[in-house]
Amino acid sequence: MDSPRERTIERRQVFLYNIYRLVILTSLLVAAFIIQLSSPDAQPNLPFYYLVFGAYAFSAVFFGLYVWGRRLAAQAWLQLVFDLLLITAFVYISGGLASSMYFLYLFPIIAASLVVSGRAGFLTASLAAILFGVLADGIHFGFIPVFRPEHAVRRTLGAMLVTLFVAWGVFFVIAALMSKLTESLRRTRDALRAAERELLVRERLSEAGRVSASLAHEIRNPLAAISGSVQVLKKDLELNEEQQELMAIVLKESERVSQSLEQFLDFALPSKQVFSAINLRDVLDETLKILQGSGELNGKYALEGNFQSADVPYVGNAGQFKQVFWNLIKNSIKAMPEGGRLRLDFPGPRKKEVRIVVADTGRGLSDVDRENLFQPFYSGFGTGRGLGLSIVRKIVDDYDGRIEVRSELNKGTEVQITLPLRRAAGV
Repeated sequence: MDSPRERTIERRQVFLYNIYRLVILTSLLVAAFIIQLSSPDAQPNLPFYYLVFGAYAFSAVFFGLYVWGRRLAAQAWLQLVFDLLLITAFVYISGGLASSMYFLYLFPIIAASLVVSGRAGFLTASLAAILFGVLADGIHFGFIPVFRPEHAVRRTLGAMLVTLFVAWGVFFVIAALMSKLTESLRRTRDALRAAERELLVRERLSEAGRVSASLAHEIRNPLAAISGSVQVLKKDLELNEEQQELMAIVLKESERVSQSLEQFLDFALPSKQVFSAINLRDVLDETLKILQGSGELNGKYALEGNFQSADVPYVGNAGQFKQVFWNLIKNSIKAMPEGGRLRLDFPGPRKKEVRIVVADTGRGLSDVDRENLFQPFYSGFGTGRGLGLSIVRKIVDDYDGRIEVRSELNKGTEVQITLPLRRAAGV
């Protein structure tokens, strides 16, 4: 069954369909001229020329509809039906069953698969089979008069049916092949688009890393000097209450900027990879205790999952996984300002990988949030520095893992991280 995405028709495809029709019409017209010139005694087939020039006129109308740019699906179906009727007329005036022009039915079948969907290709093949079948039966049984006397060649019922069934078989085989081809092309196109987005994210991550490293080096030392000087002044000077408040603000803001710089450096510069045997359950438990001690993870949030009972040995850097858990849980808390359920799971076991799931019942992700989810400096909450998920993504990439996000507006978000198992050095 075609997905909504597959049923979406692009303007470029409709434009190319118009161009291909003009190419085919021009080829038929040139072929007719060549035949006429090579047989000067033959009478020109004027109805054929009328059909071709009429088709040119309709193509101009279709181009006008294309420029209008609305209801592309209706435009595509209108053109497909028109082309099927036009081809039926060509087959009729060129000899009916004796005509070889019924191969032209293949073009709208192919066009339907490429422009609309694989299902549309089968439907177009069915319409082509009905039109050709009605024309063949009508001429054979005399319901439809032959176009010219020389076309009145009596054929046996068996010969007529063989021609009919061969044509139908070709129609539906082409429709089936085109359906497979277009499905493969769409999957490839989607994969390429995903790869382009992935590459863009990685480029931005790299650029953000270079900028943040430079920024940190420029600011960190002067900031430390300012903070240290203020602390000395605060101790040595006799300050009134208002002045003490101002000093406290300076120190607090200096600390906030310092934390931002540390995040920048964690994000930008790969720290020395010190891997050791750890248990992800214990790392998560420590992170939860810090968040609960700070009051951020309070009684409004119901914790669920197997995070307390699971045994998840791993070889990695405990500090990095604290960052992963910290950022994911903080995002979940922000998504549930009124409280909710927070699920922390280690699904498994699996022989060659470890999975981590953090899910909430919060507000979910909008389309814009999905598009920019791992972009550095983008925050979907209106506050924050927008580096949390970028850091998570970078750490997961460093471990050759993958991260998947499932979300539904007003129902919640689930983040699943899959990591390949690692072996300790020397093992």
